[in-house]
Formats: sequence, C-alpha cells, structure tokens
Amino acid sequence: MLTKYDEFLCHQTTTTFDHVNTSAREYTERVIAHWHDNAGKYHLSHGFGIYPNRNVIDAFACLTVDGKTQYNVRASRELRTLRDEVKVGPFSYDILEPMKRVRTGLEDNKYGLSYDLEFEGTMPCHEEDQQWRRFKGRVIEDSDRYNQVGRGAGWIKYDGDTIKLDKGTCYVERDHSWGIRRAGGVPEQMVEIDIPEGGLYSWAVMQFKDWGACYHIREEWNGEQTLSSGGIFFPYGVPKKEIRTVKVEHDFKLQPDIRKMITGNVTLVAADEAKTEISFKPLSYACLKAGGYFGYRGFVHGQWFGGDWMDGFNLDLTDKDVLRDVSFLDDTSCELHCGNEVGYGVLELVVTGKFPRYGYHGY
Repeated sequence: MLTKYDEFLCHQTTTTFDHVNTSAREYTERVIAHWHDNAGKYHLSHGFGIYPNRNVIDAFACLTVDGKTQYNVRASRELRTLRDEVKVGPFSYDILEPMKRVRTGLEDNKYGLSYDLEFEGTMPCHEEDQQWRRFKGRVIEDSDRYNQVGRGAGWIKYDGDTIKLDKGTCYVERDHSWGIRRAGGVPEQMVEIDIPEGGLYSWAVMQFKDWGACYHIREEWNGEQTLSSGGIFFPYGVPKKEIRTVKVEHDFKLQPDIRKMITGNVTLVAADEAKTEISFKPLSYACLKAGGYFGYRGFVHGQWFGGDWMDGFNLDLTDKDVLRDVSFLDDTSCELHCGNEVGYGVLELVVTGKFPRYGYHGY
C-alpha cells in the first residue's frame, strides 16, 4: 500500500512505507515528550506508539498537577488504512520542522484533559548508541533512539482550569525510538522471558543555559553496565562538537517504602576521562504505567482494541496505596545543579530485584 511517505526519495528497502522489513510483532516506533515548569506545578508526559505488525497505533497523556492528582487519557485505533496519519481519536501529532519543531494536541473530550502545544528544539538531537540484545538465541532488542531538549508554548486544560505555557518557563525533553523492543508492551505468549535477578535502568535528558546532556544506562545487580550511552551537546549555532560519554557513574537515594528517588548524582565520563557531575532534585513526576507502559487498568501498549477505543481517569497520588500500585516507570522532572549552574530536565529510574548497592536483596 502506498502512503504519502513514498513520494519522498528516501526509501531504504525495495518495498513501501506502509510496513517494516521484519515480521516481529514487537516492532515499535514511539515518540514521547515531557513538559514541565521549573517549580513543580505541572508535569505532562504524552506519547504515541505505532506497531505495524499488530496493526495498532495508540496514544496517551499523563498530567500531574501540584504533585497530587494525575489526569490520564489513553486511546487506540486500527493503524491501517490511515498508516501515515499520527492521529488517534482526539490526539494529534504534526512535525512542523523536522528535528526542530513539533505541534501536538489533545482535543476536548469527556475525560477533562486537553491541550494544544508546540515544541521548539534549542539544541541538536542526540542519537544514542544502538541497543541490541539476544536472549537464548532470539533477538529481543534491536532499536535506535534520539533525544532532544527544547522549550514549549501553548495551553493545557484540566477539570476546567488552564495552564498557560511559555518558552521562558516551560522545559521540554523528548525522544523518538524505533525497532524491536519486547519490554513495556503486550507480553509475548508461551515463550521464555528474561527475568534478571536484579538491575538498574536510568535515562535522563537535561538542559542548562549553554549546554545539554543525556544518558541511558542499564546495570546488572553486580555493578556491570550492559549499556552506557550518553553525550554533552550545545545549542544551535554554537561551533562545538558533541562530546560522547563512555561511562556513567551514579549515586541515588531512594524512598524507604517505594523505589522512587529522593536525590541523585550522576557523573558523565568522556573518552578523555573528563568528568561532568550533575545533581538531581525532584520537582514533579508522571507515572507512566497509567499511560500503558507494562500495563495498567486493562491498557498496555500495542494491545488490539479494535477500530477505535479510548478511556480516561484520575489518580490521587497522595494515596500511598494508589502510588504504590501505579509507580514503576516514572518520569520525574528535576532541578539540576552542575557547579554553580542550574538547569532542568527529566529522569527515569527503575531498580528491580536485588541491587545490594542500594539496599535491595530481592523482589
């Protein structure tokens, strides 16, 4: 089937853009962005996922206000024949300028959350190291990702209230990934899955006035890092090359009753052994399980719901039982410090199973 993308001179396989060059059901293409202020008033995480071999496209939005209430809307539809439209029910996504400007919207709906937002990148995208992993003969991960920092403008409405976003105080971090990924979405049936004894995953995208940084690490319970990707980059027009990192050192303090960060410090180590130390102070967060990561209340990424499906609900994050149930992969907006410099960004941190360094000895 031809799509509008087939008009462009950018084919890489001898087929059309309506499908991908693998039949893996877990092939996923996803965009996600995090919008937040520098005071902890609001944090919005939203995204889209396309699953060409499941014939599904879905979307979600999770807004936390004052660290108390999280508003959630999720939607899904059949991907074809509208293969080249990033629109799911009231959700929309439009690329205004590739690698620079994106507009995203959530129209009025019965769940009380809507928005019209425009992102503008302030620094070039950073491409992570390719992620590839095999488990007992099967490729379980083969994906690529880029990250970008920028500012946002527009409005968010929730329960009759309106938040106006301006580029002076609204910080945005986003990523775009594609490939085979078997974690977080619909679980595979009747196959052996890889359940590690324990480990740490952390991803962060950060922006300061004159530079930005990001990292992605995965670490086994014994301290071995199986992935350590990252870089330091600079604003558009600044004649400096990106600095790739070769190692990321970390020191996080977690809440005693739930594995959420209280404070954190990371050190980005470059090839010439130069070190950049950054500390994290949490401001607000969104619990992405409610948006479909790993599944929550009957919705998980890539699941077939038929032609058109949508739901929504609110969560009281001050209720410890609710938070304990929904918190796992959380995106936390943070105030950052590097020497005398202050910046802002988003952090993901998951510690599972045993991880003796942080005091955990099992699931």
